[in-house]
Amino acid sequence: MGWTRTDPTDRLTEWKRDDGWATIRLRETGAGRWVVRLDRLEQAPEGRTYRRESVDTRERARELVEAWRETFGAPEP
Repeated sequence: MGWTRTDPTDRLTEWKRDDGWATIRLRETGAGRWVVRLDRLEQAPEGRTYRRESVDTRERARELVEAWRETFGAPEP
């Protein structure tokens, strides 16, 4: 199961897991850092998970997004 990207802006992009139970958000802070946040709902088959990391560069933030998309993709039925 994949992820669908919402309409991105220069400072914010979000991906929604295709089953609707999880999102990953990448955003730039006012201080110029980048935050990546994962929120998987309690109702998800794998249960609730929340993670948040702040990094110095957009490149590092994108690496986190890709890693989390792979790690937290929906389980196969």
